[in-house]
Parts: sequence; structure tokens; C-alpha cells
Amino acid sequence: MALEIAEITTILKEHHLLKQIVNNVEGDHQKITGVKYDSRRAGANDLFFCKGNFKPAYLEYAQSQGATVYIAEQLYDNVPAMCGIIVSNVSKAMALIGAAYYGYPQNDLFIIAFTGTKGKTTSAYYAHNILKETTEDKTALFSTIDRIVGPKPEQQFKSDLTTPESLNLFHDMREAVDSGMHTLVMEVSSQAYLRNRVYGLHYDVGVFLNISPDHIGRNEHPTFENYLHCKLQLLVNSEVCVINAETDHFEEIYQAARATTDPEKIYLYKKSAAKLAEEVPIDFTFHNDRDDLQVDEIELKSHTKKAKTLQIDGRYVLSMPGGYNQSNATAALITVGVAGVTYEQAHDLLSQVKVPGRMESIQSKKHGVIYVDYAHNYASMNALLSFLRSQYPKGRLIVVVGSPGDKGISRRKGFGKALTDHADIAILTADDPGFEDPADIIEEIDSYVDHQKVQVEKVVDRYEAIKRAILLSHPEDVVILAAKGEDPYQKVKGVDTPWPTDTVVAKEVLKGLA
Repeated sequence: MALEIAEITTILKEHHLLKQIVNNVEGDHQKITGVKYDSRRAGANDLFFCKGNFKPAYLEYAQSQGATVYIAEQLYDNVPAMCGIIVSNVSKAMALIGAAYYGYPQNDLFIIAFTGTKGKTTSAYYAHNILKETTEDKTALFSTIDRIVGPKPEQQFKSDLTTPESLNLFHDMREAVDSGMHTLVMEVSSQAYLRNRVYGLHYDVGVFLNISPDHIGRNEHPTFENYLHCKLQLLVNSEVCVINAETDHFEEIYQAARATTDPEKIYLYKKSAAKLAEEVPIDFTFHNDRDDLQVDEIELKSHTKKAKTLQIDGRYVLSMPGGYNQSNATAALITVGVAGVTYEQAHDLLSQVKVPGRMESIQSKKHGVIYVDYAHNYASMNALLSFLRSQYPKGRLIVVVGSPGDKGISRRKGFGKALTDHADIAILTADDPGFEDPADIIEEIDSYVDHQKVQVEKVVDRYEAIKRAILLSHPEDVVILAAKGEDPYQKVKGVDTPWPTDTVVAKEVLKGLA
């Protein structure tokens, strides 16, 4: 793969990003044979992007490794031998050039994209597992938990970001296409739009699950309005839109879709009993007769001509309980229906879907049941604890939770509220503290908890916190290990520190107690 300087500047001009080009001594036909933004990985004839927390020394190192061209938002005099392309927005430029360098792999994929404050991962797994079977293992997955770019075991690995950096994103898309994949299910975070990771990318189906305040604070979205704006970009860039009509701010979301999408290509869904603030043409409703820990069923019904053509009406059994999972499953069923999957194909497959780190349970004789779940903001925590309270009315809810450092600051208040509303005992602990002191994060969460309703303990060491929660529990109690799920590391001062996962720790503790 290679690009000439002329091709690069043409793309940048078309998007009004090019400001100037300097030291272009080899001319417009000079070729670059690699694209990098990490100087440690730069090589001969690479194009290097100066982005993020950038230091001029990084560019010097990239040059020493053989990089010959750089793209930046300013001129750097410390590398006079390199061709410099100066742009108004380097992250947008990186997305556009990355797509071109990897041969626009998105054009060879049917892409289904999910966004929402909660439910992205579960919905993506529902859709991917169905499509994996119906496409004979030719469906890729880019999720918060796993990335699957091909059928080989080594082509499935843990994700570092919900939505990868643009160069990684298009690199993985290219590998997926070259591996025979023709469908992609992906999660798209608000950060992906805020940081221009998906700039210029279009989707065949875009799904808006829900929205509530999250990712607002330093280093993230400055306001909720900005958070919502970034989320809406998914619908603006989708051929077909699927929207949960029960979401907050539905009117704004629906109007954003209608502004750029043919109404015949917008599908709205809701729970059958839900009352809406305004009359809109609902395409699908879902209803459940039974929702408990033994079995979770929904009946999906179509109400419009375009909805009926998808042929997905019928009764489904879900592998994971909870009303929030019924909504996620409905969204996924509509998307696979748009992709051509019928009820007969999806029915049995949906009941087999398991999501790593979602409602994973560990039974014990003396310490009740332990649940491991990724619930990591107010909306997901509130939904999880509310459901478990309804299923275990006689037992205590003992919750182990922390909050990440340097991001998601608004979650801390949300955790305090969810704990106050539902928990009996809260063990506050560390969770990816980053460059913050985990004890400070714990104190902030604690300040939002009503101590007259909830017994609070503070245990910074996560292993000891899990052990303490299990020791406190009785046979009728429920222990919830929240927010980390199957994460195999803790982010501490810029280092991914290995973590055995909450599930492994809980099993080790139980084994020791036995």
C-alpha cells in the first residue's frame, strides 16, 4: 500500500483542511508506504501524524526511524529534511488519509453501528452472534470488549478502546476485508466523534439506543449538549437509522435523523406498554410475559408496512435477563433484519448469545450469589441494581464499585445516587484510577451517598474490596462486582497493570474461604 503526496494533498483540499506544504523537494510523486501516529512504530518512508499530547522530540525520533513526511497543525523547524503538510485539523486529516491509505475498506463492508450511553456492547454482541452464524463467520466485530477481524484465533483480541483510533480502525477494516469478512458490527462512542476517529465514515445501519449524562468533564465533553451532538453524528452518517423511541431527548434525536435520512429508512421501536410524549409512527414494539433470572422472553411485533417486510416478528428467548436487555435485543433484531436475517434464522441464535462480563454469576453456598457486570455509569448501574433488587427482595445488595480517573467524572455522582437508591452495603474501591489518587475518587463517590440508607466501607485495594464484600455476605445476599467486568488490567499512571479480572478474584476468594 502506498500514497503519493499529490493524492494526499488532493484529499485534504477537498475537505478544506490543507493550509500549506513545505520542503516538498521530492515533488508530488513522492510516495509514502506507511502511516503512523506513534513514533515508536515509525519506519522507512512513513507518513507521521503529529497529534494528541505531542512533543517535537517524537517527530525527531520518527524521522530517525525513516519517516519522510509529517502532517501537523503547525510547522516544525527541528526536522528540516522532512516534507511537512500543515493542516487545520490533524485528527480529521488522519482519518481521511488513513481510509485512503488502506484502500477505503469500509466500501467493501456492510456496517452496523451502535451508539448510546448504555447497551452498546450487549446490542453489538446480539447482532454479531446472529450475523456470525448467518454469514458463515464472515462478520467482524469492533466492541468495547473484543475485536474480531477474521476467522483465525489470533484475529480475535481484547480492545483497548470502544472505537479505535482512525488509523487502527481502517487497518483493522482492511484486515477484515482481506480475511473474507463482508459485514461489520461496531460500537461508536461519543469520544470517537469528539476526537474525529470516525471522521468521514458512513454506516449502512446506525442505531441510537439511549442517552443520559456521561463522559462530561475535563478531558471529555464540556457539556451535555456537546455529548448529545457527538452522539447524533452517527445518525447523520447512516443510510438506515434505528432509534429507541423511549430515549430521553427523543425529539431532538428523531429530528436529526429525519434531516438527513429518508423517513422510509428510519425505524422506531419501544416497549409495547411505554407511553410517549408525542405521537410518532412506531415500527416495532416488544412485550415480555416473563422477566426473571430463569428465563427472559420478548415478543416482537411490527406495525408498519416497512417493518413487516423485515419478517422478524415473533417470540424470542434471551440469554440474559433484565428489561434493558430486552430493548437491546430488539435493536439488534431490527438491524439484522435490515441485513436480511429473518425470524426463523434469528430465533434460536439469540438465545445462545453470551456477553463476557455481562451479568456473569457465581453461585456459593455460604455467601449467596455473586454477579460480575460492566455497569459503569448511573444509567446502567441503576438498571442493574433495580433488576437484582426485584429478583432478590429478601437479601441484601452488597456492591463493590469504583470510578475511573481522568474521565467520566460525572459518573461519581451517579454511582452515589444509584447506591443510595438500591444498595444495602457499598464497598468503594479503585477502578482504573489513571493519574488520580484512587482514595480521592472514593471520597468523591462517598460524598454523594446517603449514609443513613447505605453502609459504606472504603477499601482502595480492589482485591481486598472484593474479598471484604464476600466475607460480609450471607446465603440470601447478592454481591455485585460492578464496572470492570472482564477487563484484564487496571490503568494506573499511564500503565496497563495486569488484573486477573473480577470473576477470577471472586472465585479465588471463595476457594480460599472453602
